[in-house]
Amino acid sequence: MTNQPQIKTQSRITLRTIILLLIPIILLAGVIAIFLSTGGGLQLTSPAPVENLDIEKYVLKHDSIDLYVRNTGPGELKIASVIINNAVMPFEVTPSATIPRLGRAQIHVSYAWTQGEAYGATIFTSNSIPFTVDIPVAFETPQPSANTFWSFTLIGLYVGVIPIFLGLFWFPALRQLGRRTMTFLMAATAGLLIFLGLDTLSEALEVAASVPSAFQGIGLIGIGAVATFLLLEAISNRQSGKSGSEADKRLSIAFMIAVGIGIHNLGEGLAIGAAYNIGEISLGTFLVVGFIIQNITEGLGIIAPVLRDRPGIGRLAVMGLVGGAPAIIGAWIGGYAPSAFLTVLFLAIGAGAIFQVVYEIAKMIQRDIQREPMPMIVFSGVLTGMAMLWVTGLLIK
Repeated sequence: MTNQPQIKTQSRITLRTIILLLIPIILLAGVIAIFLSTGGGLQLTSPAPVENLDIEKYVLKHDSIDLYVRNTGPGELKIASVIINNAVMPFEVTPSATIPRLGRAQIHVSYAWTQGEAYGATIFTSNSIPFTVDIPVAFETPQPSANTFWSFTLIGLYVGVIPIFLGLFWFPALRQLGRRTMTFLMAATAGLLIFLGLDTLSEALEVAASVPSAFQGIGLIGIGAVATFLLLEAISNRQSGKSGSEADKRLSIAFMIAVGIGIHNLGEGLAIGAAYNIGEISLGTFLVVGFIIQNITEGLGIIAPVLRDRPGIGRLAVMGLVGGAPAIIGAWIGGYAPSAFLTVLFLAIGAGAIFQVVYEIAKMIQRDIQREPMPMIVFSGVLTGMAMLWVTGLLIK
């Protein structure tokens, strides 16, 4: 009888372990210090200064323009001059004209702009490197007030809450359908969410181009999407290990669908609020109408998993609010403080949540068709769901 090596099941963190973990880090810091002090032996100097100034947003007030900037270059820089439509203007920088790396500053320019006109602003650093921003339509930036607060709230209601609740009203009629039709609707929900997830990723990639390079927009998308998928999967596995009826599991999936759609609608609210923030009223109105038409199909997706059950009006209402109300929050953020960084992060989280829900629906469909395979019904359902959002997307894009 041979002796089997014993495997340690518990780990202990001792002082010796900590020292062994720190040694490579200390040596790495030493290598970096040597390289920075010697230049690797190349002794090369940059022929031109490397600077990067990101103009995050502009705020137009009565007879003034405020530019909010962030230094995303490798070192500090200094603001030297500001030009508005080819005219050199006096300016004030808060907290300082010298901005450290990743530091932010506010540039205040006293300028009597005209409503509806287009303007171009150019910021020069002390090394004469220009950074420009266009103001396509001069429009007083909405400031927090009771009037604008309720206006953005109504926009969120129109975009998210109302259409999703209208979609929930299909619940009584759809419950009268047979088993094969319900499988078709589940597959259609999966197709709808697949298209929604791809569209969310596409929007995140578009916005990522405007995120300062130092924040690595593509990497931010990966972190948000993957982390959300894995987190929801861990929660789902934990819940599946607990005792519960199949109806409870279907209700849990419906809530997860509502959460995924809600985060997506948060991104939609951000886009609409940002459009109104910069005075693109026609674009904002166009987006509102398009999203209203598209989001009624999202209400259908929320109720599809629980069509054979009786979840109750209260639970349906909660799912509708979870799916639609985030559009209100997005409209507030986009209208008052538009941020490409937050937009990319929320869209990435939404994409991760949506794809995890698709995975859960696929497992549910697989269980439902074990007794009676329905490959063509599943195929046609997925294709129908994707086509529904593609057609409604024609009204938005």
